[in-house]
Amino acid sequence: MLTRDFKETVKDRAMRDPAFAKALLDEAATLFLNGEPHTARLVLRDLVNASVGFEALAIKTNRPSKSLHRMLSEKGNPSMDNIAAIFGAVRKQLGVEIQAHAVEAA
Repeated sequence: MLTRDFKETVKDRAMRDPAFAKALLDEAATLFLNGEPHTARLVLRDLVNASVGFEALAIKTNRPSKSLHRMLSEKGNPSMDNIAAIFGAVRKQLGVEIQAHAVEAA
């Protein structure tokens, strides 16, 4: 389990460093698309905390804040529609687009 200090460090850096926040979004999307939804949810949760915040995310996605917290928790299981809405809100907050590219497996 990560310590609170580490999570705060990630949050602080993402808040002050737009390139780091974008890298977190890229990492979450890559993890999700490569079959690691558990880790993707946790990275996305940290990014939500550092960028849009759960209360604003609830407004932007028209979903209850508590439900969003559960979706992005250790045992969360959000639907594809909810994942798309969360990625969309964070993407807009950061002012970026997400593009997926297939590459040869190593």
